[in-house]
Amino acid sequence: MKKIFLSFLLILIFLSIDTKAQDIKPIIYQINIKENIGSNTWIYLRNGIYEAHQQKANAILLHMNTYGGAVLEADSMRTAILNTQIPVYVYIDVNAASAGALIAIACDSIYMRSSSSIGAATVVEGATGAEAPDKYQSYMRAIMRATAESHGRTITVENGDTITKWRRDPLVAEAMVDRRLVISGYADSTQILTLTASQAVELGYCDGIVESVHEVIVSELGYNDYVIEIYNPTFYDKIRGFLTNGVFQAFLIMFIIGGIYFELQSPGVGFPSAIAISAALLYFTPLYLTGYAQNWEVLLFVLGLIFIVFEIFVIPGFGVAGILGIISVLSSLILALIGNIHFNFEGLPAREIFKAFMTVIGGMGMGIVLIIYLMSRIGKKGPLLNVALNADQEGFVSVPLEPVKIVGKTGLAATVLRPSGKVNIEGQLYDAISLRGMIEKGDEVLVKRYENFQLYVIRK
Repeated sequence: MKKIFLSFLLILIFLSIDTKAQDIKPIIYQINIKENIGSNTWIYLRNGIYEAHQQKANAILLHMNTYGGAVLEADSMRTAILNTQIPVYVYIDVNAASAGALIAIACDSIYMRSSSSIGAATVVEGATGAEAPDKYQSYMRAIMRATAESHGRTITVENGDTITKWRRDPLVAEAMVDRRLVISGYADSTQILTLTASQAVELGYCDGIVESVHEVIVSELGYNDYVIEIYNPTFYDKIRGFLTNGVFQAFLIMFIIGGIYFELQSPGVGFPSAIAISAALLYFTPLYLTGYAQNWEVLLFVLGLIFIVFEIFVIPGFGVAGILGIISVLSSLILALIGNIHFNFEGLPAREIFKAFMTVIGGMGMGIVLIIYLMSRIGKKGPLLNVALNADQEGFVSVPLEPVKIVGKTGLAATVLRPSGKVNIEGQLYDAISLRGMIEKGDEVLVKRYENFQLYVIRK
């Protein structure tokens, strides 16, 4: 009796396991790439690939319709696709131009709507739309070729001749960038290669022409009964994508540099401090939350600011503390943009380091331009573009009765003027502005003019 009961129980367990196995359906994880390639799409792809692994998806399907975008983000996306263990397929629903073509070529298989196209991957300058210099085209040609080559080749010997056949001909990928390359019957030496769906099939750059995502999954991938999961970016993803955009980060650095400079020119904490702190928070917060900026990198930035303030307000002149402060601030801004662990840079792509360096240098350049522009406007009624050190500078002064009478008189700097501070004229303290650079405490000054309720002095 006991043996019969155990046998019956084993049969029930077996049937239960078999039923559950039959209920398991393959998971297709869909990621939509339907905007310009940039920090947003890179975040969507990275998060989507992570979710696909978490759900143990059988395949990842990119639903693409894009005119292109930033090369660096596109390169990061194609690298992520090439390194993903789950098969990645792309369905081009109308457009895969420029950076979109690079991402598509990285996928295991390419499927296209009959009315779609792929190609035109020449690098252009964002501001003008003109073709970028050849060094950028050379880089794009190289990564297009390398991506095509990554899908392999077959080598056969016929009649003593060795014949190499690439799954995706690298020359075709290069011709999407370089008009000088001729693909007979498809593009001459005056054209950048762009392929229709049927042409892409002929050249091995399309594995099938289909009209819907469902048709891709059923007819091409062979999953008749499946579950499709779609990555839906959150509002936070979109905000984070905007905040981590390289151009926006450069502007934040500009405001950080400009805010720090102008705050150090006047005593107290005011509007420039608020600008610098807000920009620093917007710069570091999304990088910290995504794991790029680590605690010590944020602390390095704060330490750099402390060194700079200490150098200006405590130590006369400019020496070791100031240099250390500048190095610390710049290093923290760069290191926060790259995925290093402490000081270990092993395996970091050179393009990531280059992008971080150029973003910070670009932001610094814009910050210097901002400082020169604003300094040239201080105390001036005339044209712009005056050199800051020679500009008449305007500040807040509090001058007692008829200050115009002290124009031409001399006195002493009661505090350091950077450019604002206090001067002692005939035993009376006045708020004043230096017209020509910084004036040290105790230096003799000459009152040059009183204008727009401001008192202006120079070192005598």
